[in-house]
Amino acid sequence: MEKPLVNRVAASGLVTIKLEDWYPEGEIVTFDLKDFLFQGLVLKEKDFRQALKTHDWEPYRGRHVLLQCSTDAIIPTWAWMLLTSYLEPVARSVFHGSEEEFLKYWFVEALRREDSSQWAGRRIVIKGCGDKRVPEAAYVELTRILRPVAQSIMYGEPCSTVPIYKKPKAH
Repeated sequence: MEKPLVNRVAASGLVTIKLEDWYPEGEIVTFDLKDFLFQGLVLKEKDFRQALKTHDWEPYRGRHVLLQCSTDAIIPTWAWMLLTSYLEPVARSVFHGSEEEFLKYWFVEALRREDSSQWAGRRIVIKGCGDKRVPEAAYVELTRILRPVAQSIMYGEPCSTVPIYKKPKAH
């Protein structure tokens, strides 16, 4: 008589968290301010305002827009603000900085909105590999959130984990 197959990982009570689940939906695009500068270096207010008024904003609809300037121009703060005022009605989000900075910010903010009580007393495996690049800052933030509530935290795959934290037994 054969013994039935038992999925020991499923029966273990482990909760797997995939940080990819918090990855921002939609395309991430860059808006380079250099294209709006005189000779790629100088911002002329009147010309800049006119260029923004006539610019086609539709290509940014529903996208995460990263504001950057790829030249060493000195950009006044109000210029970023004005640019944001045009993008905000169409873009999914507007962020000043690189994609790496944006992803760090996105994940930390998304994780801070989670109710940590859902993981209270649970044995957690934080999945390590995936199809999308997740910044290390997300793993740090998730560990910070989980440590006070989780029974244990592991990293990797349920069949092969690296222990991170185990709550001490009460005496």
